[in-house]
Amino acid sequence: MKIGVFVKQVPDTESRIKIVGDHIDESEMKWVMNPYDEFALEAAIKLKEQLGAGEVVIMTAGSARAVESMRQALAMGADRGIRIDTQGVTLDPFTTAKALSAVCKQENFNLIFAGKQAIDDDAAQVHVGVAEFLNWPHVSPIESFDLSDDKASVRVQRPVSGGMKEIMTVSLPAVFGCDKGLNEPRYASLPGIMKAKSKPIAEHKAADLLAGEGARISITNYQMPPEGRAGKMIQGTPQEAAKELVRLLREEAKVI
Repeated sequence: MKIGVFVKQVPDTESRIKIVGDHIDESEMKWVMNPYDEFALEAAIKLKEQLGAGEVVIMTAGSARAVESMRQALAMGADRGIRIDTQGVTLDPFTTAKALSAVCKQENFNLIFAGKQAIDDDAAQVHVGVAEFLNWPHVSPIESFDLSDDKASVRVQRPVSGGMKEIMTVSLPAVFGCDKGLNEPRYASLPGIMKAKSKPIAEHKAADLLAGEGARISITNYQMPPEGRAGKMIQGTPQEAAKELVRLLREEAKVI
């Protein structure tokens, strides 16, 4: 079974965001693999291990910097990688999905896993778009995954409103968005890290795959959220503090 996995390099949530003019200054940012993509990768590797055969192929659309996250995925157990070089091209979810789907058609995957969303833009649109371009079924986010004995379908579970769960059977090939709770992503072992250095990463040019198709969404501005008001510590005994709090709410905040 040939399994595709979408991975994306995103800023570490601990990184400090700096806006310079009309763009984000990335010079001091730390980059990591999108956490939700780790669940997708683990699902693919576990499925390959369950079957005792197969191939796990990771795919990303990004600059040369993204190779670092791809090597991490290869160290965790993926077999090879494909990077869509975005140099000179501005992508949005639509064009990213179109470029990825073009390569997916060449690869002839049996199924594709992706994180339910990327933590940088929270768009959650790329894997949906790929499924649309491929005309495949799509389910997201999934919390469980069971392959049928004939390998023609899978049984998945996803959360719905009110704490309920939805269970469905999906014919393959299909695309699945993976959520936290589906599994526990493994750490890369030292042998895995060493092997990852020699695993192949093929490259395609986004411009060639898109054949002139441009992004349909453009970012016009970045803004930091306004700074919150400083808090005020109320001193004194509990009785004094309670009395002062009521006064502040009535006279300053004017909410009572």
